[in-house]
Amino acid sequence: MAIETENTSLFTSDKKLTFIILCLLSILLLYIKKSFIENETAAFEFLQDRPEGTVLRIISALQFFSIPLIYLWKFTVIGFVLWVGCFMFGFRITFTQCWSVVMAAEFIFLIPEILKIGWFMVVETDPTLPEIRAFYPLSLMNLVDYETIEKRFAYPLRALSVFEIFYILIMVNGVHLFAKRDKRAAWWIVSASYILIFLLWLVFYIIVYK
Repeated sequence: MAIETENTSLFTSDKKLTFIILCLLSILLLYIKKSFIENETAAFEFLQDRPEGTVLRIISALQFFSIPLIYLWKFTVIGFVLWVGCFMFGFRITFTQCWSVVMAAEFIFLIPEILKIGWFMVVETDPTLPEIRAFYPLSLMNLVDYETIEKRFAYPLRALSVFEIFYILIMVNGVHLFAKRDKRAAWWIVSASYILIFLLWLVFYIIVYK
C-alpha cells in the first residue's frame, strides 16, 4: 500500500483489518522462527524431555497469544506520545490518527524478522540460542561481540538499527499526511516526542538494568 496519498494510504486503511494482518504476519514469522530455528538448536533439543523444556514450551505458547496485547499497548503509548507532540506544536491531529501512524510504521519491523529467519535458515544453519537472540540485522549489535558486552547494553544496541530510522521516517510521513503542513514541522514533532522519549527510555534501561 502507498503511504503518499491519503485515499490509498496505509495510514488511513481500515484499522481493524490492518491490525489483524499485522498480528497474523507477526505470529507467522514467530512460528517459523521457533519451529525451524530455535527448536532445532542443540540446547532446545537437550531440554526437550526435561522439566525445563516444558517451561520453554509454555513460554513460547504465551508469546503467540501476547502479540496482539503487546501491539495494543505499544501503539497506545507511542500514539499518545506522538499526539502530545502534535498538540504541543498546534497540529490538529487526533489520537486515533496518531495511533494509525504508529501501527502503519510497525510493519517495517517485520523486515528484520524475515532477514533473521533467512540468515539462520540459509547462511548460519547451526546457531546457538544466544546467537539467535543476539542477532538483529543492520543494528549496532552487529558491530560488537555479544558475548563480551554487558547485558544491559544488549537491548539498546539491538534497538538502534537502520529499521528504527525507517520507522521514524514513516512516522514523519504519517504526521505530514494528516497535518497537511510542511514536512520540516513533522520532523520537529517526531523529534520532540517519539525520538526524545525513545532515547530517554534506552538511557533509563541501561541505568536500571540489573
